[in-house]
This record gives sequence, C-alpha cells and structure tokens, in this order.
Amino acid sequence: MYAVRRWVVRHSRLFETIYRLFEPVVVRLDPLWRRLGYGRAEAPVRSVEKAVKGFLFDCKMCGQCALSSTGMSCPMNCPKNLRNGPCGGVRANGHCEVKPEMRCVWVEAWAGSQRMQNGERIHIVQKPVDFRLKDSSSWLRVARERSDEGAVQAGEKK
Repeated sequence: MYAVRRWVVRHSRLFETIYRLFEPVVVRLDPLWRRLGYGRAEAPVRSVEKAVKGFLFDCKMCGQCALSSTGMSCPMNCPKNLRNGPCGGVRANGHCEVKPEMRCVWVEAWAGSQRMQNGERIHIVQKPVDFRLKDSSSWLRVARERSDEGAVQAGEKK
C-alpha cells in the first residue's frame, strides 16, 4: 500500500483530473441516492469507496476526505491524525518522527500539491476530524452537500 500511496502522490495531477470528472457524476446521481435512501446506499457505496481509495491512498475512511486539498496524500495516514500540516517532529530527511521508515504525510502532501492544478488548496485550513463520520462514505456526503447547495442556490427545498 505504501508504494502505491507514494506513486499516487507523484501522479497527483492525474488523480486531481480524475476526481474533477468523477465528483460531478456522483453529485448528479443525487436523485438516485435520495430515491434509494442515503442510508441504504451507504453500505454498497462505502464498500466500493473503501476498496478503491484504500488501494490507491491507503484511505482510513474518515468520512471527510481532503485528498483534493492535500496533494492526494491522505492526512489520516499521519500517526498523529494531523489535518493541517506537519508536526514539529519531521526529521531532516522528511520522515515521520513516530514511524521513521515512513515519509511524513505532509511532506508528501506538499510535493503532491505542487504538481496539481489547484495545488494552492493545501493552504485551506481543514476542520478537525469528526470521528462520528468514521467508516462512512465521503462520496455520498459530498453528493448530498453539493446537491443541497445547488438546490439552495436555485431557490428549491430538498
């Protein structure tokens, strides 16, 4: 997993493009998710999301994905669960103080963000982790939020 995770960060621009194409599709499926019920759609969508993102990003299924803002490096791989940059213990070689064999997630995030078209998003402060969302689908959460935002802008009620 670690090797794949590092490869993805090195190709973060490609994965940013894939995400930009994928997100609108998931959002457009909101009527289907609502018809099925978000609760019923959760288990199958979560299992697909976990398989895909687990393989590519070593995803921990926090339910609050920040990959598009962190250079495609999952901040939940940080042993300290830091969501907004490295701790003070990053070693001189860029490795983690807790897991010396692993490069710091945030050193990787910075490198990945520099390759991305919207790499400046790394400067956006992430909200603290809401552990109540652990093991839930961030894809469905984003679909619901984006759909609700669109409805509000159009003056509709969902």
